[in-house]
Amino acid sequence: MQNLILLVIAGIIAQLVDGSLGMAFGVTSTTLLLTVGVAPVLASTSVHLAEVGTTLASGFSHWRFGNVEWSMILWIGIPGGIGAFVGAVLLSSLSAEAAAPVVAIILFGLGVYILARFAFSRAKKVVGTSPIPKGFLAPLGLIAGTIDALGGGGWGPIGTSTLLASGRMEPRKVVGTVDTSEFIVAMCASIGFLLGLSLAEIPFEVVGALLIGGVIAAPIAAWIVRHLDARILGTAVGGWIILTNANTFLKAAGFNEGINIPVYAAAIILWITALYFAISAARAERQRVLPGSAISEG
Repeated sequence: MQNLILLVIAGIIAQLVDGSLGMAFGVTSTTLLLTVGVAPVLASTSVHLAEVGTTLASGFSHWRFGNVEWSMILWIGIPGGIGAFVGAVLLSSLSAEAAAPVVAIILFGLGVYILARFAFSRAKKVVGTSPIPKGFLAPLGLIAGTIDALGGGGWGPIGTSTLLASGRMEPRKVVGTVDTSEFIVAMCASIGFLLGLSLAEIPFEVVGALLIGGVIAAPIAAWIVRHLDARILGTAVGGWIILTNANTFLKAAGFNEGINIPVYAAAIILWITALYFAISAARAERQRVLPGSAISEG
């Protein structure tokens, strides 16, 4: 019982991060399950089955708060679902370890770019409103869905970071759209896993605990996204991407493990500094807007 309660708490924390930043439920939950000895295929299966419910709750919550760009859902979600199904079927015979360093390097670079764009850019408007080509969304969804199923997480880090880096969408719309479309990915991945596994092998108590925690946290996370300034939200996402990919990035770059702690310390200081600049810029923007609003209302 104590372990299940801890899993519920883990589900709440994972969904708060995922629903607020558009990533991390799969990565956080899978890492936890692997740490306690659950086999990779069963860990990924459990997480994706739980995500069928958590993403449904998250998508509904984001919709209620106006965080979803519905025109993009099918264009990114269906290719993502196809990739997730294929990745789930192949997981028993393939490993995502070979691709992990390449993905980490790409995401680390995107994290640095996003952090610089949203925290340190002097532009008054850090996001545009240009439409994102459907020909870009489909391959993005396919790649993100495949890696998500193989590694137990990846839909959010790849989808959210790439769309944010494009600078064409509000961060809250990016987070809400990626989270909502993940329902399709979770469904397809779950079907793929169920085809290759016996129901008796699946730890449904683990699935239920993660699901309960995720459903509890989903509306809270969607509310946070709705009310955070674009600069602050983008900076939060960028810093989180850097931190979660730093270890694999350093390994792929050939650095000794002894450098990890100084690098993490520097990354945290950079993130805090970036958040300070983002919050200051957001306050300055509000102060510029409020006098004009008061005049127009008067």
